[in-house]
Amino acid sequence: MKPNPDADPYTPHSGDRRWSALHHDLRLGYRVATNRLDATATITARALVALDRIVLDLHGLRVDRADVDGVRAAKVAASTHKLTVTPAEPIAAGAEFTLHLRYRGAPRPLRSPWGQIGWEELTDGVIVAAQPTGAPSWFPCNDRPDDKATYRFEITAETGYDVVANGDLLGREQARAGTTWTYAVTEPMATYLATVQIGRYRSTRLRGAVPPVTVHHPADLASAVRTDFGQVPEMLALYADRFGPYPFSSYGLVVTDDELEIPLEAHGLAVFGRNHVDGEHGTDRLIAHELAHQWFGNSLTVRRWQDIWLHEGFACYAEWLWSEHRGGDSADVLAAQHRQALVAGPQDLVVASPGARDMFDDRVYKRGALALHAVRRTVGDEGFFAGLRTLTDRYRHGNVVPEDVLGALADAAGLPVDAVRRITGPWVDEPGVPALPVVRPV
Repeated sequence: MKPNPDADPYTPHSGDRRWSALHHDLRLGYRVATNRLDATATITARALVALDRIVLDLHGLRVDRADVDGVRAAKVAASTHKLTVTPAEPIAAGAEFTLHLRYRGAPRPLRSPWGQIGWEELTDGVIVAAQPTGAPSWFPCNDRPDDKATYRFEITAETGYDVVANGDLLGREQARAGTTWTYAVTEPMATYLATVQIGRYRSTRLRGAVPPVTVHHPADLASAVRTDFGQVPEMLALYADRFGPYPFSSYGLVVTDDELEIPLEAHGLAVFGRNHVDGEHGTDRLIAHELAHQWFGNSLTVRRWQDIWLHEGFACYAEWLWSEHRGGDSADVLAAQHRQALVAGPQDLVVASPGARDMFDDRVYKRGALALHAVRRTVGDEGFFAGLRTLTDRYRHGNVVPEDVLGALADAAGLPVDAVRRITGPWVDEPGVPALPVVRPV
């Protein structure tokens, strides 16, 4: 299959820019014991041009029926990664339409340059970690980070399992096939951030958290979870002060019974493995990082994957802010340490365009954070944090490109955009490792 010339060059086989989703209603019946999914997806969408066919991303699942605006589709064609639905009548440019799909199969993760991503079986349950292109492993979609929509999930699994998904839990009811859990996401959400987590969990509500925070975890980790995640309310307060109000109605944390290589963020959620919980605050840095993604990544989402430093550089810098707040190493100390490590390593990566295979390279994280610290040292704390709050308010629940970020920082600091670009440019647009600017006098 040829890539779409209008697609994101980092994920050229994903997404279709001829239409945009407005809302996804997903009804999933899933059997953990057999990895069997029987589902329907109802997508409310808008045609951005006249459409004689609707092209979706879907991997390895069989579609039994497709209807467009209540009329059976004239044709449904599937390939390994794509589903093409031909409506009985063409859809006019600008028109809203509803696509209803009935599908089934054994969902599995996609193989990608970044490892296996998407719907994955655990020893006893399910994890969904879809960044950047794993969403089609479990539902048909327009898989682009800039195609954000609202969602409703109705998920039925065997009784005895807990189901956690994005958004607010609307209800839980016994059904013939097990227990049905219903969630709603009322803010626009990117496809890759949609998630389902299934396991045998106990739920613990953290005291003093604004907004409410719930940890879903194996029963034997209850004490360690209260210790390791007990500082999340304080993290929320710090980040609300530095970044602006928390962008969602609640925050959820899932600790799987399996070990995971790395923690994972989703819209309103973060997922950790058993190995990340030791009862001794061994993963405070990771907890701080994933929480920061609720602002930078989930509320503010990149339009194109090459700008991933706008997610990871900010979340990395949030780790430094937490360390500084708690009396650990200051951001100045951490910046100097990480700069020195970059000096000692290869200097062949440009953060503004790292290439698809290297977009999750640690240098993207650290150089992005150093670019932010360089701005902070130049304009001072008041202007820097005012810039972050301006950014998260201006683009709340939207998509951003670097020019948006530079503009918000410049406006808050009272500087021309080019002046801020000159500060960040050596870190983001060039491969060498510059010196950090001298701290601005008080």
